[in-house]
Amino acid sequence: MAHDTQAINRARNLFGDQQQIWLFGYGSLIFKADFDYLERKPARIDNWSRRFWQGSHDHRGTPGAPGRVATLIESPGTVCAGMAYLVTPEVFDHLDHREKNGYLRFTTEMTFHDGEQAQGLVYIATEDNEAYLGPASEEHIAQHIFSAAGPSGPNDEYLLRLADSLRDLNEDDPHVYSIEEHLQALKKD
Repeated sequence: MAHDTQAINRARNLFGDQQQIWLFGYGSLIFKADFDYLERKPARIDNWSRRFWQGSHDHRGTPGAPGRVATLIESPGTVCAGMAYLVTPEVFDHLDHREKNGYLRFTTEMTFHDGEQAQGLVYIATEDNEAYLGPASEEHIAQHIFSAAGPSGPNDEYLLRLADSLRDLNEDDPHVYSIEEHLQALKKD
């Protein structure tokens, strides 16, 4: 699958004739809501884990030196915490452009902090997209992030803002926090 997934996502009309739909964010969508939304609240999705296995050629890196950003991998028995936004279908023109580097929209069941559940959408970069970098040790990922930057800023800013946002939500993410720890050690050297 090509890097630019905008046309694919436009063809995947997963919200039918709904005038409002929930969107689940687990990476930069937690801390950078540069789109209109009707409501915002913490949520989680089950059986998925956040991993820094996706390349960023357009935001936190360049085509010649991609950064690393979050995607989701199937992981039975786990929980991925994030932020849910109630949006109208019009915002997907902007979001499809923002998430064009290998991310596809999928439907997901999400659970809010009060236990209420809703069906919504989530962007996931699967392993069959050209920008997928795949697994690596958290130390290697930190080294990669430390040296990457792109039009949206340094790659380490993305990781650090995500880690802080997860702490603000009182959520534990050992993968993110381990990368952060390795990154902080690199910044001290």
